[in-house]
Amino acid sequence: MAERPTCPICGKRRPERFCPAKGEKICAVCCGTEREVTLDCPADCSFLIAAHRYEAEHRAPLKEADLPFHDVRFPPNLIYDQQPLLSALSQTIAAFFAEHRELTDRDALAAVTSLAETYRTLGSGIYYEKPPTAPVAASLYATLAGFFDDYKKQASERAGILASPAQPVFKDTDLFHLLVFFARICRTRTNDRPRARIFLEFLHTQFPPAARQPEPSRIIVP
Repeated sequence: MAERPTCPICGKRRPERFCPAKGEKICAVCCGTEREVTLDCPADCSFLIAAHRYEAEHRAPLKEADLPFHDVRFPPNLIYDQQPLLSALSQTIAAFFAEHRELTDRDALAAVTSLAETYRTLGSGIYYEKPPTAPVAASLYATLAGFFDDYKKQASERAGILASPAQPVFKDTDLFHLLVFFARICRTRTNDRPRARIFLEFLHTQFPPAARQPEPSRIIVP
């Protein structure tokens, strides 16, 4: 008698779902528990898409204490006033993700929150930098730091103002608040699974390669 096939992950249950991450069938239980945890699920997996749809419909709102920098407050008009910069930031992350598909939402959140911490110290007159430890998150951090430096420099040149601490075009506190806002959006649009890319895939659909500005003029200045 032929041996009854079992799930390659648990070795117990019958494999019923084809898993593109494994390249073979696994059981429904392992699909649900290992999805975006030990399994690096591709975005077009039908079971992943269905799971994300269900999560979005049933996810409870995050508690305020669970949001990044939950104690930080800033003027509500700041995001509206800096919409071009917010859009350019989103495009920069989308472009990075297109070249580094191993990037996860956790990596992106780590890079953004670390850069926000850097700008918080700059706003207080102290410079302290602590990039993420994960290599891909650290690489995104460096990319975003360079992006903001270029943005401020080009904005200063277009405004005819020499960039200096005495008269900056953008206040470091404003950039800190913008990064806080972005970090909160990232956190609310993803789940707690370590390999989730829900937020990044959202940015990828909002800013596909054909819609992005060609290098090097990827910065939008108001």
